[in-house]
Amino acid sequence: DDPTGYSPEFWQQLADLDLTGLMIPEEYGGSGMTALEGAVVYEELGRSLAPSPHFVSAVLSAGILLRSGSDEQKQALLPQIAKGTAIATTAWLEPKNGFGPKGVQVTAEADGDGFVLSGRKWHVPFAAAATHLVVLARTGAAPTDVDLFLVDPKADGVTLTQMFSIASDCQYQVELDGVRVTAADRIGAAGSGWATWDAVLTEGLVFLAAQAIGGAAYALDITVQYAKDREQFDKPLGAFQAISHYLADASTAVDGGRILVYEAAWSLANERPVEGRDVATLAPMAKLFASEMAEKVCSDAIQIHGGYGYVSDFPVERIYRDVRVCQIYEGTSD
Repeated sequence: DDPTGYSPEFWQQLADLDLTGLMIPEEYGGSGMTALEGAVVYEELGRSLAPSPHFVSAVLSAGILLRSGSDEQKQALLPQIAKGTAIATTAWLEPKNGFGPKGVQVTAEADGDGFVLSGRKWHVPFAAAATHLVVLARTGAAPTDVDLFLVDPKADGVTLTQMFSIASDCQYQVELDGVRVTAADRIGAAGSGWATWDAVLTEGLVFLAAQAIGGAAYALDITVQYAKDREQFDKPLGAFQAISHYLADASTAVDGGRILVYEAAWSLANERPVEGRDVATLAPMAKLFASEMAEKVCSDAIQIHGGYGYVSDFPVERIYRDVRVCQIYEGTSD
């Protein structure tokens, strides 16, 4: 529920380790690593329950700029994102609207040499800490008449209101009341915004899946240890067959999900993936399976912990809140 939503010291550590620029090309100050390295990092971020704007800034926003940004936009922003000195976040979802292109109803009306943006966005991560918003806005009546715009969160007409969730993550409502941007603030050609967003988000699902795997693996590890340490009727909980079945099923599910996630990461990292097993197929599969599996594993972990599973002294309740969001975040399981 903190308005910043992450530790600046932790963010600086990520930058010092070149992790904020992990998958950004070296020409823009990044490390030029692949999705395989990214999946390793995201599995550990999920395991440690680490809150940071890495996904929206170093994955989504950087990915959008790399795919469709102008040379000026790339040179101005990507080195700063790689160093962690600039944080960009994505403003996509809207009240009572869906996840498809028709769900984007914030308007961007042409005005002189620029545009005027009006409307409301919900669930914008880390907006108060961001230096840039990447806003999806409608420029025409056709379903995919959607463009991407760089917006200063401190610009006139931008109002940020913190939203609170059971997960206690950092989200904001962003109201845009006649916010003016220039033509140079549009990312990509006219009408290309939705195609860019859809492609970058699909690739990003690989890392959300890896994060869910990390959270599930951590829940399993601490629950196995709890089942060894906690005794009932003069023997460890894990000695009871019903409990051992839960843990065996969870171990199988976590390992299976990890294989699927890394196959998706390999496909994204490989310039010539196997036909029919490309990232457009594997990324949604990985996100769906990993997030649903993680919720089930963490739910079972709470059951095995009994009453302790609901109190903050034991981290399993914290993990459950984080992985539950994975079923909704950046596209629901449905």
